[in-house]
Formats: sequence, C-alpha cells, structure tokens
Amino acid sequence: MSTDRTNTAASSSVTNGMDRRDWLKSAATLAGASAAFGVVGCASETTPAGQTTKTAASGTVATPDNAIVATKSGKIRGFTRNGVFIFKGVPYGDTTAGDNRFMPPQPVKPWTDVRPTIAWGPVSPHGPRAGWVNQEEQFLYQWDDGFAGEDMLRLNVWTPAVNDSSKRPVLVWIHGGGYASGSSQELRPYDGERLAREHDVVLVSMNHRLNVFGFLDLSQIGGEKYAQSGNASMLDLVQALEWVRDNIASFGGDAGNVTIFGQSGGGGKVTTLMAMPSAKGLFHKASAMSGSFIATWTPDGSKQLALAVMKELGLSASQVSRLHTVSVDALLNASTTAAQKVAPFGFPAPGTPPKINLGWQPVVDGVVLPENPFATAAPALSADIPFLVGNTFQEFAGGMNNPQADKMTWEQVSAQFTPQIGARAAAAIDAYRKAFPSAKPFEVAGMIGADMFRRGTILQTDLKAAQPAAVYAYWFGWKTPVLDGRPLAYHCQDLAFWFDNIDRCLQATGGGDDARKLASQMSGALVAFAKTGNPNHAGIPEWQPFTAANRAMMIWDTTSEVKIDPDQAARQALAAS
Repeated sequence: MSTDRTNTAASSSVTNGMDRRDWLKSAATLAGASAAFGVVGCASETTPAGQTTKTAASGTVATPDNAIVATKSGKIRGFTRNGVFIFKGVPYGDTTAGDNRFMPPQPVKPWTDVRPTIAWGPVSPHGPRAGWVNQEEQFLYQWDDGFAGEDMLRLNVWTPAVNDSSKRPVLVWIHGGGYASGSSQELRPYDGERLAREHDVVLVSMNHRLNVFGFLDLSQIGGEKYAQSGNASMLDLVQALEWVRDNIASFGGDAGNVTIFGQSGGGGKVTTLMAMPSAKGLFHKASAMSGSFIATWTPDGSKQLALAVMKELGLSASQVSRLHTVSVDALLNASTTAAQKVAPFGFPAPGTPPKINLGWQPVVDGVVLPENPFATAAPALSADIPFLVGNTFQEFAGGMNNPQADKMTWEQVSAQFTPQIGARAAAAIDAYRKAFPSAKPFEVAGMIGADMFRRGTILQTDLKAAQPAAVYAYWFGWKTPVLDGRPLAYHCQDLAFWFDNIDRCLQATGGGDDARKLASQMSGALVAFAKTGNPNHAGIPEWQPFTAANRAMMIWDTTSEVKIDPDQAARQALAAS
C-alpha cells in the first residue's frame, strides 16, 4: 500500500518507531507493495507431499505449437516451463496514453497474426524505489521493477493445460504497492508455476494504472468526460476480470469459480472490488492479506489533490485537456509534490482506527464506488462472497535494516511507545507479554507497531462475520531465519508460503523443511478456499469460520494451530478510549 517510492527506508527501525518515510518506502514494497517477489531459483523444489520435482537448472522450457490459444481479440502464443503453460504480457485493454489517459479502460484492439506473449509487458509508470540503497531490504525482496509505459493493461496466465475443456479454479492475483506502485512481476513469490503445476489451478495476474494515472479525479474540474477518472485504476481491474470471464475457459479455467486475492495495497483493491457494482458476478471468493485498512477519498478531497497537481504543472482549471499531452515524467513529478503538500501521509497511532491517507487512492463517488468498504459494515454487494483475511505479526515493524534490533530492552519498548500513546503503552506491553511469554522485547514492539494492520484485520473479520458467507481469519507468525531472524514475520514474508514458492525466494525464507511444510499447508489452504470457499484440507488443523461466538483464527507458524483471538486483550489494552 505504498504511496511514495521516493522516500527512504522501507522497514521501520524497531527502536525508532515507524515514521512516514519508513512506512511509505516499505509500503512501496507492498507486495506487497513494491517488494516484488519472477525468476526461478536454483535450488530444488518439493511438492506438498515432499517429493522432489525438477530443479530450475534441470527443468525444461519450450515454445510448442500447442501453447497457442485463441482469445476474443486474437491468438496468442505462450511457452511451457516444467510442464506449465505460461502467457505473459497479454493485452486486456488498449493503451492508456494520449486521449485515453484518465479515461475508463478501452477495449483491446484485435489482431490477426499470432501474438507472442512470452515476456512481461510494461508496468504502470511510478516513482523511483528508495529501497535499493538498503542492503538488507534489497537482499530480502529482490525486486524486479520492470519497464514502465502507458500501454500497461497486460495480464499473465499460468495453467497446467490449455484447450482441454477442464474447469479448474481460477485465482486472480492483485499486486500490492498501495495504490501508487508495484506490478505483477515485482516480487518473486508472484510466479504462478508451482500453484498451477502442484495444485492444478489457473493463476492470473495483471498490471493496471497506478498513482496519478489511475486515481486523478478530474470529475469536478473537467466535467462529465472525466466522471470516472478518480477510479480509472479500479475499472482497469474490472476489465481484467471481464477478460477472465470471456477467455479463461480456453486456458482450462472455470469462469464460474474465480477467487480474487491480493496483499497489502492489493488487499485494499480486493475489498474495494467487493463494493463495486461493475465487479459484481466477476468473482466468487475473495482474500485480503495484510491489506485491511480504510483508504478512500471523498470527492472534495480528491478535487483538491487534482487542483494541486495542475498547479504544480502551471495549468489552470480550464486547461484540463493539456494533461493528456504532459510527459509521463512531468506528470509523475508534479503528482508526487502535490500529494506531499495536500495529502501528507499520517500513520495512525497504535490503538486507533485503521484509517490512513495514501494520497492516491479510490474515490467514493457514489457510482463506480458507492461506499467506503468496511468503514462501518462489510459491503452488502458481496454478502454472499466467502472471505479469507489476515496479516503478519510484525508487518513493517521488525528489525530489517537494524542490526541492533534484537538487543532492545523492555525499557526501550516502553520509551518508544509512551510518547505516542501514554499509559496505554505499559498496559499493551504487559498484555502482549502475557499472550506471548517467550517473545523478545523487539518482537512485542513489532506487534504494537503493526497494530494498524492487525486492528484492520479484526475489524474486517468482525464486520464480514455479520453476513451470510463465511469468513476465515489468520495471523502469520513464522519468522525468517535469515539475517539472524531480525526481520521477524515481516510485511510480504507470507507470500512465498501462499504461492508455495519457498525455493524461489530463498533469500527471504532460508529454505528448509519447516518452511516447505508451512508452504504446503498455506498454499493448500488457499487452493481449497478457491475450490470450495472452505480452506480446510488434510494437512492442517480444523479451521473453523470466524464467528462472533467462537472468534477462531488460524495462527500460521512452524506449528500451526487454531486459537481463539489470542491478542484480544492486548488490542483492548492498546485501544484509544
């Protein structure tokens, strides 16, 4: 859920707290945001049952004739890797440049020849990433920032087979990075080869417009022509889902069984889609991972930001049309400056509602987005959609980029939070220590620092539990062993497990049997949820749907178990009155 990729350190130091620059930089890694976990790693992979599969080094890649598929717009040619059919950079909309800039996505222009779709397409223009200067952060995330361009309405497909009349569950992945950065290739875990091969599903991911290109609300400045400009990015996602509906059968997928899932900013996009009438019927299950927050504009707020962008460009309100010809770099620079002036980021204090201002974010316009999702209730539009939701223990508040983090004392934890939240700090520290008696001081500090994510997860879980469809809650506590374990259960760490990509992400996971076992459990649960709306399978403890009465949630760790809202007392101690 990043908002500003030009800011510094991505992970906040646990000893200094989490400031705006830390959050935003990390947020740009929101896978997670902008931490783009693909390329195959060199170590061998294992199946959920533990059998070894071919390593990347001994695997196979081919471009056979049967990797040609007819879509509604024309034929495309992909390739196979280790038996999985892969299609990259498939257009699902026309260019968003020129006259199409700020407009709803336009249909794909058909083609007659067989179009190669064997490499990534352009990503949305975005600001520079500051995380490259942080050695530990770069080591863990291994970003792939791709190449930017306004012809970026492209998607990718991984499938076990094509043109075979099968009806496999379809998982549609929506990348993180807040609403300002990220892409479908940014993080290594996003690769869908293992999910397709080992779990017999179809995975789809996509790029879409971000930041000023996807959320500049000109409706009150330029008139009816720009009525939907503030939510252009969200309409891109709807059009991608329409592509899935119209074409996925040729890729062995079931258009009647589509699960949307996303992490960080991608989780926010999932919950926004759950409240959009134009997305109704295009998906049947949903999951938000480390993305449970409230971040939308009112029309008044989005108008002020749009006017500020124009002012930075030296344009008056009567010169909206000139925005279509401004260079990408000039528009990006103006939008970054304007957002910093008009919508400065304010990270909510621990214990307060999970409401944040990301600068670039959807607009509650009454039409494309009629309501602020999960602000007071789960969207009625998706009351029949099963929901899987959770977050990691420490999110951005671990010890990444801070070699001294694990030397923190309880006195230092108190000193860190007391200036922010007063006497609540001592009560919260005590409650977390009772709930997690073996936790070190910097681990508890990380849980308090991640309160916004945790509070948002519980809010969405509680609200969704009031609807007919089941909601399944989780909390991810597995700590990476790399870097002396200091990063803890950090933001994006869980992605390698959901995608069953432990060995593709060795620098983040360290590999090992414990990690592979947990990945088998978590990816199996995700696929079971996609198939049936119920994540249970033989490899995990019984995972009951969360209700107001049982408050059951899965704790993912080396030994996974279902617990009854284990941090409830800690959250209550932390909560502002």
